[in-house]
Amino acid sequence: MTSLPPRAGRHCHNSVNPLHSTVYFSPDYTKELVALGIEDERASYFAGRAAAMGAVGPGTITATFSNFNHELVARHVPAVWDIASPEAVLAARLRAVDATLRRLLGEDVVASPEMAEAARLALRAAEGCTRHARPLYAAHADLPVPEEPHLAYWHAATLLREHRGDGHLMALLDAELDPLEALVSHTATGKGMAPRWVISSRGWRRSDWEAAQERLRGRGILDAEGELTEAGTALRAEVEERTDRLDLAPYELLGADGVARLTELARGFLMTALAAGAFPADLTGKG
Repeated sequence: MTSLPPRAGRHCHNSVNPLHSTVYFSPDYTKELVALGIEDERASYFAGRAAAMGAVGPGTITATFSNFNHELVARHVPAVWDIASPEAVLAARLRAVDATLRRLLGEDVVASPEMAEAARLALRAAEGCTRHARPLYAAHADLPVPEEPHLAYWHAATLLREHRGDGHLMALLDAELDPLEALVSHTATGKGMAPRWVISSRGWRRSDWEAAQERLRGRGILDAEGELTEAGTALRAEVEERTDRLDLAPYELLGADGVARLTELARGFLMTALAAGAFPADLTGKG
């Protein structure tokens, strides 16, 4: 049982999470990682997101990131740690976050009482997260909370994102969706990453994508045109509902009023960031 309105945690996540993700599409992030000597964009993503776990190997990144082709990961890891240490990468990432949020939101928003309030609410929610069986969350939970409110908000958004993400992988495993099948079926909902972005950034080939589609057709999840069947729509809904249940604790701790307020504030920041071009226009969609 929950005291929250239906899907309140999911709606809050959907408002908070994208601002976390802006850094990985930011020229400020690219600049900071190139300054460390990491010039390949995929290597910089692996390093930036995994650095909280230390100088881990490719197997750990494949396991925790889930939807990347292991061959791509192994092409860059552990070699990336010979270029820059995890500590240097974490510091560079935080500098990039600072520059990115100031550029996308503006100095007035960064210094606003609303940003400080959002940071307090998001950090309070994160106190409800749990470490067990959640490796990416647990690693980030060991990092210090930045002092400046906009960086503290981003840090809290990271905690909430990785906590939900770790649980989401459990839900996908339970649904018997392998990494690429999970991407293909999500894209078929119209809300996932466009195929060309998956193929270019995740290390898969078009033939891999088509093979995953064929497997999903065999299970009755996709139809002949690659659209979700009734059973496929139900499966994706079940995955999201299960993810919600596994991610309920932080939002229960914050309470209905706190969740509603955090969602409101986060949505305002997100709309400002989107208007400033935070993400590529063709990032999502079926095409």
